[in-house]
Amino acid sequence: MVFKILDASAFYAGIPFASSEKSFTTTDIFDEIKHIKKDHKAIEMILETKRLEIMTPESKYIEKVLFKSKATGDFQNLSKGDISIIALCLQLKGELVTDDFAVSNLAKKLNLTVVPVMTNGITRIANWIYFCSGCEKTFSEISKCPLCGNKLSRKLGKAESSTTPVSNKANI
Repeated sequence: MVFKILDASAFYAGIPFASSEKSFTTTDIFDEIKHIKKDHKAIEMILETKRLEIMTPESKYIEKVLFKSKATGDFQNLSKGDISIIALCLQLKGELVTDDFAVSNLAKKLNLTVVPVMTNGITRIANWIYFCSGCEKTFSEISKCPLCGNKLSRKLGKAESSTTPVSNKANI
């Protein structure tokens, strides 16, 4: 059975409320959607009926995601929730339901299946480079140039075609 792992955008689109399938999210993502939780009794219902399970990913999967995000230059653009949802998807070997491009990029780098919600998803996987406009040097994951102290800017490095599947848009 393939599990649906839900990022915040899946909740905004109403995916868990319209689906009868069991899905998962993390405590960090659940905290991100607090403003819709207090207005929706539907959240309580999908939790009570076990259609939504909230989990914390194992630390070894978080470490894998952190390592890969630093290698690809995605780290600085990911929240704690983003890292946790990718780690849970890696752990459960599910399909990640998200419209977040940074999350999708890293998930595809980890060979995970991404299911877009309201967009067409990404077709190319990006590697990011951080560069200093002052001394024109490039770096992989720092925010300040160690040579001249300028703030680094991010630019697209080598992009490659995605080999991991992008499922059709999530059904609402």
